[in-house]
Amino acid sequence: MAITISPVNMEERKNLDLRPGDTVRVFQKIEEKGKTRLQAFEGLVLARKHGTEAGGTFTVRRVASGVGVEKIFPLYSPMIDKIELLKRARVRRAKLYFIRDKVAREARRQLRRTKLMTAANVAKAEVEAEEPAAEAAATE
Repeated sequence: MAITISPVNMEERKNLDLRPGDTVRVFQKIEEKGKTRLQAFEGLVLARKHGTEAGGTFTVRRVASGVGVEKIFPLYSPMIDKIELLKRARVRRAKLYFIRDKVAREARRQLRRTKLMTAANVAKAEVEAEEPAAEAAATE
């Protein structure tokens, strides 16, 4: 007779083999008004800490409506219903914390590009607005 200590299938989670660079979907149990529902959190695994021990955790990052959101999930938490491995990327680092800076840098670059584009469009519109006025003055 097997004695269950945890509602989580420990062997299944231990053999999941999550690594930094993986894209995962974590289904988290959330209680609202006495009911339990599942909420998916899909993102990139940045770090894995404490291995397959009882206190093992993994950090998942996603961008939700333009804002980076990171969550640290305990590997053996009973509040996690299941973990789906969607994609596996080959990375050369154990911790991908540099992704935070990389995303911020690219966002700033995009912002700078849009500012330059809008400034160019405004200048172009001003030139186009002056051309008909100059043509009208030349015909008089």
